[in-house]
Amino acid sequence: MLNFELSQEQLEIYNEALKFSKNEIAPKASEFDEKAEMPFEIFKKAWELGFYNTCIPTEFGGSGLTTLDSVLISEAFAYSCMGMNTSIMANDLALLPIVIGGSEEQKKKYLTPFTEEFKVASFCLTEPESGSDAASIKTTLKEKDDHFLLNGNKMWITNAGYADLYVVYATVDPQLGHSGITACVLEKGAEGIEVGLPEKKMGHCSSDTRALTFNNVKVPKENIIGGVGQGWKLAMKTLDHSRPLVASSAVGGAQAAFDHALKYANERKQFGKPLAKHQAIQFMLADMGIKVENARNLVHKAAWLLDQGKRNTKIASFAKAYSADICMEVATDAVQIYGGYGYSKEYPVEKIMRDAKLIQIYEGTSQIQKLVIARELNSSI
Repeated sequence: MLNFELSQEQLEIYNEALKFSKNEIAPKASEFDEKAEMPFEIFKKAWELGFYNTCIPTEFGGSGLTTLDSVLISEAFAYSCMGMNTSIMANDLALLPIVIGGSEEQKKKYLTPFTEEFKVASFCLTEPESGSDAASIKTTLKEKDDHFLLNGNKMWITNAGYADLYVVYATVDPQLGHSGITACVLEKGAEGIEVGLPEKKMGHCSSDTRALTFNNVKVPKENIIGGVGQGWKLAMKTLDHSRPLVASSAVGGAQAAFDHALKYANERKQFGKPLAKHQAIQFMLADMGIKVENARNLVHKAAWLLDQGKRNTKIASFAKAYSADICMEVATDAVQIYGGYGYSKEYPVEKIMRDAKLIQIYEGTSQIQKLVIARELNSSI
């Protein structure tokens, strides 16, 4: 029997997260967007309440939250600021490869500290010339005696300027394609890591994004995650977990845009009656509501499949592609409903529209998601 209701515990998690979001994140969202700074005090409060690093298992000090629990928190936080939520999600993205493919020793060494004090992590896959085509990465891991030497460049790395831990993807041999990709973990302060300047972005300004350069960084062999040549498989499994999180961020942003537009449409009068009484606006609002609800259902199904131990690649890509696109559409429509005020930074929908665009790009563009979906569909024939 189908059941679309959240459990009492899940409702409590969502409501507590939304309460924190509205009380702590929302009042500071515009300020940190303008300053282009990470709000560490807010992040630390979220960590203290157990809203950070939700992927860490209980045996390593984690909270034991399910994937569905995690997407509920992500949606709630994104409702107030998708940019701040990106930095929070980035911790899970970086730690997930260790959760999925790490040895017991690696999990204890690298995961447990994140439950003992507030720390920041970065997932390092994208390169200046390798975004969607991740298999063509040029960063190299060359074996030398009892270690590897890491050389290369990474781009658009979230949290890079403040990370205590980096999970880096490189290749042991570019000629091997996917088969050469290997993941390793590095700690802050490793000699040879060069951190670039903050990127000046259209949106997600309260999230730190930078380039990284690795110059003969010494990587102990015990820092390889899952074995040499297993990085591609590990990255794909990681993205199956992280895409519902990113999609839920889009749902949170879309819900916020819809709520703002609905409220404004009922308050703003034109031609003698509220905007919400005009059929053209009613149809826009109806379409916005449909899209948000559909996106949320896809996200919840993608998360539920993982929690049931089932493969979710197709549904996770459905969720990511659809949610990202409707977030942009709903945000754009919200700006349209606000009219000239929607284009002003004095009103909230302008920021939502800027933030929405990035979700169509990172964690695999909407176009890449459709390639994944097509492959999944064809493989079922």
